[in-house]
Amino acid sequence: MEREREKSVAVRFLGVGEACDETQPNTSLLIEAEKGGDAASIQILLDCGFSATHRYFQACADPEALDVLWVSHFHGDHFFGVPLLFLRFWEMKRRKPLIVVSQPGGLDAMFRAMELAYPGFVRKLTFPLEEVVLDAGQTREIHGTVWRAAQTEHGQKNLSVRIDGPSWSLFYSGDGRPTAETEELAHGCACAVHEAFVVNETDVVSGHGTVHGCFQWAEAAGVRRLALVHIQRDVRRTQWRDIQAMVGAWRGVEAVVPESGDVLRLV
Repeated sequence: MEREREKSVAVRFLGVGEACDETQPNTSLLIEAEKGGDAASIQILLDCGFSATHRYFQACADPEALDVLWVSHFHGDHFFGVPLLFLRFWEMKRRKPLIVVSQPGGLDAMFRAMELAYPGFVRKLTFPLEEVVLDAGQTREIHGTVWRAAQTEHGQKNLSVRIDGPSWSLFYSGDGRPTAETEELAHGCACAVHEAFVVNETDVVSGHGTVHGCFQWAEAAGVRRLALVHIQRDVRRTQWRDIQAMVGAWRGVEAVVPESGDVLRLV
């Protein structure tokens, strides 16, 4: 993976960690890509957990740059950074509307978190929040990109999302074990980013994926490239060589295990 070089579509891993990992920020992706129909760019943030907001502003100092925020589900390591994101945009006097995409009730959940974190600040925001509801099986078009969702197997309702641009496609799992619906959603995708909490099916943790299972899923879905994230912190520390060996030995799909800060180029 490259760290920096200008190309048309970049996936920046702001973090690749799970909720309690003290060495890796929470899994969060920043997408910078071409829009459909013109040469302008679109910036998309996929999930915004406890530690994601600081990493976002390290990567982007422009308060007007972010176009779309996606939240896969409402566990803290995937959305508790949203109040700080909104607060910082207010402090920086952002004016451009921000599109917020999530499952039904998503924006209300973000407002409740904002009210707990910074009481009264929702009413002070200097920029409109435009909600786009995307549920499993639905399709939405946003700034020339096509969004579709499917539900994973997780402790609470989690939606995987697939985003198709004019010349690129990306699948992001959020949390949870893959399902037949997410396999169908990811079919033929250029790149899939999937959580892989543990290594093998014998180690399975309820509601989470495995490295081995993600390889099988990606191969069945015809995914061209697979990035594995959200690995459990002790597994990352004690089984890192096993994970790397599995990645190197698997021939059905090109795979990487990114570090926080890595940039993956889609085209």
